[in-house]
Amino acid sequence: MNKLTILATLLLAGCFSSSEVRYAVPEISPQARVSVAYRSVEVRDVTLPSYAELEEIFVETLDGSLTSSDLLWADDPSRGVTLELTRALAVITQRPVASEPWPFESFPDARVEVRVEEFVASLRTQEFRLAGQYFVASLEGRGQDRSGVFRVSVALPEEPGPGIIAAARGQAMALLAEQIAEEGLR
Repeated sequence: MNKLTILATLLLAGCFSSSEVRYAVPEISPQARVSVAYRSVEVRDVTLPSYAELEEIFVETLDGSLTSSDLLWADDPSRGVTLELTRALAVITQRPVASEPWPFESFPDARVEVRVEEFVASLRTQEFRLAGQYFVASLEGRGQDRSGVFRVSVALPEEPGPGIIAAARGQAMALLAEQIAEEGLR
């Protein structure tokens, strides 16, 4: 099957389904463990590009255009990505990590903000790409504010289905969490 046939199959699957089908991102458990300088971390709501904020799963076609597959994410993308990053950071750092609003009585030691510029499954390059910037604010003078640029990609097979795209998204978020822990929270 060529890449245009795959896109057509994804589009037709969304058009002819009798009930709404949604794709959940599987939980990815990062293997990395990073010792960080903070006792607790708050994750602000992740900002996504406008096409990625929609429930539809977008793919980059061979000509570079972003096209809706008419298939849907199981959760609001911004909420889902924020929770994926929060969970991965908690596993990697072994510290209390929560998304906003902060649920604990004591204030967090640091706040992480992520602004995503690119968030797409590419049929052209056969990868799920995630790129943007992160910011770590040290609260109450307990450390140094930091920022960094990220570009994460996870390979996709030649014929990626929506479940494979969802799994690649989860892996990309785990890789981003590892980078933030290593570069921003140490």
